[in-house]
Amino acid sequence: MIDRGHDLPIRKQAEVLQISRSTVYYQPRPVSDSDLVLMRRIDELHLEYPFAGSRMLRDLLSRQGLEVGRRHVKTLMRKMAIEAIYRRPSTSRPAPGHRIYPYLLRGLAITRPNQVWAMDITYIPMARGFVYLAAVVDWFSRRVLAWRLSITLEAAFCIQTLDEALSSHGRPEIFNTDQGAQFTSEAFTARLKQNEIAISMDGKGRWRDNVFVERIWKSIKYEEVYLHAYGSVSEARTSIGNYLAFYNSIRPHSSLKAQTPDQVYFHRLPQTRAA
Repeated sequence: MIDRGHDLPIRKQAEVLQISRSTVYYQPRPVSDSDLVLMRRIDELHLEYPFAGSRMLRDLLSRQGLEVGRRHVKTLMRKMAIEAIYRRPSTSRPAPGHRIYPYLLRGLAITRPNQVWAMDITYIPMARGFVYLAAVVDWFSRRVLAWRLSITLEAAFCIQTLDEALSSHGRPEIFNTDQGAQFTSEAFTARLKQNEIAISMDGKGRWRDNVFVERIWKSIKYEEVYLHAYGSVSEARTSIGNYLAFYNSIRPHSSLKAQTPDQVYFHRLPQTRAA
């Protein structure tokens, strides 16, 4: 999106795109091969045992011959933006300067496309590094409406993904996320308010509040990501894009009575939207 050869200075381009200038110049720090192995395995274990904290993950890794200390596991979990799922005290306190919104979906019957969208971020391992994948998903149809890869966890790429979904698919009544700093930031929530979308947030550490997105992550990783060792971000973007096209338009879902997300999303939209 940034054109380094353009007459407009990079600072101005970043302002127009509403992204942090630091993101433009960011160069990822190299991660050791041993840490990349650990992060890949932690990611796999987290998908299978989302309740496992750093202590349990350390012990599970040890059983597989990967000796690592608990503190290092915690450090890698923070780098990967994952945490164990369990009830804990004082989870309702917002991050400094960030407002936490209530969860609006409990007991709500979700009966149509564009009623509820959800968004989340996940860690994507590559051959010599990693990136983050953000996606906006229609809760009713499970359709991935927009997605992006980023080498950083700043809010900018989440806002860009949200903007793409809004420009391509209209707007939902409710938008649900977790309490990650990217989603509680004023820049992100302001975008939802501008579009008169009700904001819903999971209870901290309660992955079941956003379970459909978690299931999509599992499908993407086991059916695509873990089968490849992406050599570059562009390779990861192309391969994941091909998979998501397959996921939306070809792959049948048992929860959708063997239909695809595209079939459910476009069939159930009002005629004016489907057109």
